[in-house]
Amino acid sequence: MSSAGLERPQLVAHVQQALNYTLFDCKWVPRSARLLCLGSAARGTGILQLYELQGGRLALLREIEKAKPLKCGTFGATSLQQRYLATGDFGGNLNVWNLEAPEIPVYSVKGHKEIINSIDGVGGLGIGEGAPEIVTGSRDGTVKVWDPRQKDTPVANMEPVQGESKRDCWTVAFGNAYNQEERVVCAGYDNGDIKLFDLKTMSLRWETNIKNGVCSVEFDRKDVNMNKLVATSLEGKFHVFDMRTQHPTKGFASVSEKAQKSTIWQVRHLPQNRDVFMTSGGAGSLHLWKYEYPAQRSKKDSEGAEMGVAGSVSLLQNVTLSTQPISSLDWSPDKKGLCVCGAFDQTVRVLIVTKLNKV
Repeated sequence: MSSAGLERPQLVAHVQQALNYTLFDCKWVPRSARLLCLGSAARGTGILQLYELQGGRLALLREIEKAKPLKCGTFGATSLQQRYLATGDFGGNLNVWNLEAPEIPVYSVKGHKEIINSIDGVGGLGIGEGAPEIVTGSRDGTVKVWDPRQKDTPVANMEPVQGESKRDCWTVAFGNAYNQEERVVCAGYDNGDIKLFDLKTMSLRWETNIKNGVCSVEFDRKDVNMNKLVATSLEGKFHVFDMRTQHPTKGFASVSEKAQKSTIWQVRHLPQNRDVFMTSGGAGSLHLWKYEYPAQRSKKDSEGAEMGVAGSVSLLQNVTLSTQPISSLDWSPDKKGLCVCGAFDQTVRVLIVTKLNKV
């Protein structure tokens, strides 16, 4: 084995836990060794389980059943003291839960007419500045931004204009939240559309189409000037956009990579190094990538307008864990290299990724 091979990160399966329900999302509870699993029970109800990592096993601390299957969750719009969980469900409801007293939500709104596919939070946990907002994307074609301090009505509603057909929104993410005023939301849709909404000006700032359903979008960090955005797609490709420079007509420079033949369900950047990210695939695999910046990130076009220059992506490591798609993925915000993923084989797996300080 070459010395380079020895330095490569390894993806080590640390613990796995079989579940008796369909798992849709898993999340680390910040500042703890705990993780959450949420999904749908066979009888059509929602299940939320809280586990604690105890050495080589996952101990179930509590299980909560809810009326509707739970599709997605985030801690991102709450303080570290509270650590409230916001969830989106199959009935279009947005609920915020105090996990210490989870019987009744601390905030609840019928946000959408159909399932909430994706949720993200900002302004809490020290992630970005400004209000503790939550964004939801739904099959009903709308993307809405909520402030839990304001009852019933969203602070922003991005919906198809009159006469435009509604597209299923599969994924949403906050970014650019580096001060009290600035905020963007990126949304990806089933027809390959990617839209960037500027919440400061309440306008559509940029849009593009990657020709295939957009499964996941994520900024490399939420709380800095927009830097990079990764979008993954239904047919195994992902695109990294350099968000530093927006050209008036060409938009953002990007590099795309065909990771595999099957769907790339998720992308998650390593919290401690935002140039490293993991993608999870339909073939039950995880791929760890590193983005390399070009020598110069922008250049002038023939008209003298600034345009971005895309970098390159290299594969650090990959592993196949399951015969079923890995549909959810979350890095521990506190412990570098600790990762949880959930697959459709009804198993949650905790992984340790080694040697990340070497990449």
